[in-house]
Amino acid sequence: MPKNSEAQPPEKLTGISIKDTPKSAAGLKAIASTVKHIKKEIGLSTGIQLLSKLNQKDGFDCPGCAWPDPDDKRALLAEYCENGAKAVAEEATKNKVSPLFFATHSVQELSELSDYEIGKSGRVTQPMFLPEGANHYQEISWKDAFKMIGEELNNLDSPDEAIFYTSGRTSNEAAFLYQLFVRQFGTNNLPDCSNMCHESSGAALSETLGIGKGSVTLDDFNHTDLVIVIGQNPGTNHPRMLSALEKSKQNGAKIISINPLPEVGLINFKNPQNPIKWVNGQELTDVFLQVKINGDVALLKIILKLMKEKENAVPNSVFNHEFIKEKTAGIQDLLEDLDSYSIEELLPQTGLSLEKIKKATQLIINNKNIVICWAMGVTQHKNAVDNIREIVNILLLKGSIGKKGAGTCPVRGHSNVQGDRTMGIWEKPKDDFLDNLEKEFQFKAPRKHGFDVVNAIEAMYTKKAKVFFGMGGNFISATPDTKYTAEALQNCSLTVHVSTKLNRSHLVTGKKALILPCLGRTEIDYQDMGEQFVSVENSMGVVHQSKGTIKPSSKYLLSEPAIVAGIANATLSSSITNWTKLTANYDLIRDKIEATIPGFKNYNKRVRMDGGFYLPNNARDNNFTPTRTGKANFSINKPSEIELKKNHFLMMTIRTHDQYNTTIYGLNDRYRGILNERRVLLMNKEDMNSLGLQKLDKVDLISHFNKEKREAKGFLVVPYNIPKQCTATYFPEANVLVALKNKAKISNTPASKTVIITIHKR
Repeated sequence: MPKNSEAQPPEKLTGISIKDTPKSAAGLKAIASTVKHIKKEIGLSTGIQLLSKLNQKDGFDCPGCAWPDPDDKRALLAEYCENGAKAVAEEATKNKVSPLFFATHSVQELSELSDYEIGKSGRVTQPMFLPEGANHYQEISWKDAFKMIGEELNNLDSPDEAIFYTSGRTSNEAAFLYQLFVRQFGTNNLPDCSNMCHESSGAALSETLGIGKGSVTLDDFNHTDLVIVIGQNPGTNHPRMLSALEKSKQNGAKIISINPLPEVGLINFKNPQNPIKWVNGQELTDVFLQVKINGDVALLKIILKLMKEKENAVPNSVFNHEFIKEKTAGIQDLLEDLDSYSIEELLPQTGLSLEKIKKATQLIINNKNIVICWAMGVTQHKNAVDNIREIVNILLLKGSIGKKGAGTCPVRGHSNVQGDRTMGIWEKPKDDFLDNLEKEFQFKAPRKHGFDVVNAIEAMYTKKAKVFFGMGGNFISATPDTKYTAEALQNCSLTVHVSTKLNRSHLVTGKKALILPCLGRTEIDYQDMGEQFVSVENSMGVVHQSKGTIKPSSKYLLSEPAIVAGIANATLSSSITNWTKLTANYDLIRDKIEATIPGFKNYNKRVRMDGGFYLPNNARDNNFTPTRTGKANFSINKPSEIELKKNHFLMMTIRTHDQYNTTIYGLNDRYRGILNERRVLLMNKEDMNSLGLQKLDKVDLISHFNKEKREAKGFLVVPYNIPKQCTATYFPEANVLVALKNKAKISNTPASKTVIITIHKR
């Protein structure tokens, strides 16, 4: 079995090249990169065929991000971005990981490769089994794999000894069946990738607005006066969002960007679909606030204080008093709390000048329709929930919720991560959802809350959980505290991963391990009742269909619903659910979803309409009755409590432009000018000088949390435009530095954006 150290990407450099940071994003270079990846992985002919169906109403949903598609007209041949094309190329690759591949490559050997090299091995073609004590996977039939899983689960002392993880790309149909199987088995141990990214958003928004989802639609960007983008890099992580921002600007809106790093995509966007823009592009950001890492609450609180000052000086010039009176609760507590802080004490946390903050605040004061967007730069801090509640405070004071051109916009990651939660993938299910399941499927649902990701890792580490099942994803590379998490997985008697491609999680296993290969989004799904489609929910609550167009890469692949049904049949001897019938025709699954989850009336009819349908959204409807007060709630939030010692730095983990979550398409971070290398530390030049560091010096990083130390070796220092005492590294290379117990209050999300480190020159 691999050693713990081999759960981490290897300490080897690949030949760094530093270029000037580009002045604009997308344009011809994005087109060239798209062609390059498509040609290399699948060939131009197949690639053009696939891309013509990507994000089209009669095609398949991008396996990348959850940014929504236009409700009406879509680009005929290019309703996708560069990174969406990379995701398609990666999934539809011609490279295969066959039984022969595993026979000639040991688990130990494969674990010594980088995550990039592992991923480029290709699609897994058959079910594979790693016996206890073995170092080579071997073929196994689907029947025997299902039997093994069923026996292992049924031999547990309690259903709560099993962990059932879900990634964000699982379809509505698969997710619904999966959670149904898990609850019929008897547990709510359903952690998912939301626990590690937008759980803080869900917690904050549910408390303040009564729904854990954003309130805006894509059309709102056409009608807004002001967009604030905070803690997000859309140019890499959600590139199609730049088109929406471009339209906002063309319609007269202003844009404020708030981030520790200046991101090229938010500076100038050259729309690949508009050759006229390839020369000069569209300037996007009007005011850039380069806040220190975890200085967000301090910054937002200063903005709130400046808004209050102006309102006191000129009554009715800032606040929407009618909205506040009719729709909100807690305004007086908020205003009193603001008085307890001074701008002078808050300002140093931000790293900004007061003049710059005043300029941004004036835009907020002057405009009524405001959209605020955020991502993991806001959600992965100890005080992440405070960050988001403070964002909501600004919107509530302006009355910028529940009307056209205004509202909350948490920008989700994987393409159905929001839909999975809607389908019941959650460790803390609500009683009314469980009541509906019990009524429809005639079983007693477990009521005790299950493990989220952090608690699941701890349970496996302490041997309170003994089986790990991953429905998609790359758990070891996505989670924090790599060494600890690896030991946790290795304590299990069985680890199972439903996957399309080989990844590091297949190499850090329990005593026994299974890889179950499934269909990808691009592939045709044939079942007993004919060709099927699945459905997904984007980050703005639109449910629509997705239908693959190419032949499966192997005859041994099963769909995710079929895999769930096979395991259920092998495990649940007393279940009266006809799992086989449900997977023969996915319409039957959708009928069951309609019967148990509000908002899905006439599901099968509406999902077949062009573009699908919107789910109900109380905040969008200006209705906040689901909250504890029945109104939208102002909240009291605290700035960061971190005080850095001398020669201590805050580190945040980030992605490269050649990366989506844990999938690494290439070794370049083109928009930051860093090519052919991932083991880098972005650092302020003055900080480098204070430590006697030169460009490309090799350093080791040590994180400090509650007197615990974690080490990541062999990083190259790159001088970069980042605030003092702030640094940035790529994940998963730096995940080992993120302590499992360093997590957000309330949401329990790992605080991967606030890691205290020291830097040691080799």
